[in-house]
Amino acid sequence: MKDFLAKHKSLRPVLAAALIGGIVGGLRAATHTSLPKDLVQPLWESMALYVLFSLYWTIAARNSAPVKRSEHWASTLLHQVLVNASALLLFLRIPGLAGRWLPASPVFVPLGLLLQASATLLATWARRHLGSNWSAAITAKVDHQLIRSGPYRLLRHPIYTAVFGVHIGIAIASGEWHAAAGVLVLVLAYTRKIWLEERNLRELFGAEYEAYRRDSWALIPWLV
Repeated sequence: MKDFLAKHKSLRPVLAAALIGGIVGGLRAATHTSLPKDLVQPLWESMALYVLFSLYWTIAARNSAPVKRSEHWASTLLHQVLVNASALLLFLRIPGLAGRWLPASPVFVPLGLLLQASATLLATWARRHLGSNWSAAITAKVDHQLIRSGPYRLLRHPIYTAVFGVHIGIAIASGEWHAAAGVLVLVLAYTRKIWLEERNLRELFGAEYEAYRRDSWALIPWLV
């Protein structure tokens, strides 16, 4: 199986998406929610938007440039496990985490969906500017470029900002502790990945990247 995936890297996100979709869809259909009936449908809308976002990412991944150097496969696998666990927690009512951290109010559902949709647009915008330099793993590409256009003028990791926005938006729309726990797992995953990626980019671009760091923020303008 490992050799098969190594030879067919483009299938990895497809298989991951299929696995996550099957688990989430099956378990979610078998469970019920504590939300009032008028708040149930927006959660399915949130899930549908998440699936569309994942499908776009799978298709866009096909234009990645050849890789000269990549992080160890175990490091990539650890990140994928954490991110997938976060995604599952967003939608599945885990025993002990089924209570609410937000009141069951119609105000939070559209607010969460708006944040999720906005973050999805940010990720799409950033992905288009990043082009073939994008990779799921931390890599050094052939003819790797330091992108400073679009959202990269202000943010060094706008796609990560967007992923946080998507997950936080879903957690707000859900209002339940299991979704909040999913966000916490995501924080763990991307705190680690940002540290590794910053180190990789410093090695690739040296003084140019240090200057970029001084003129930009990692995730949120004027904050982080």
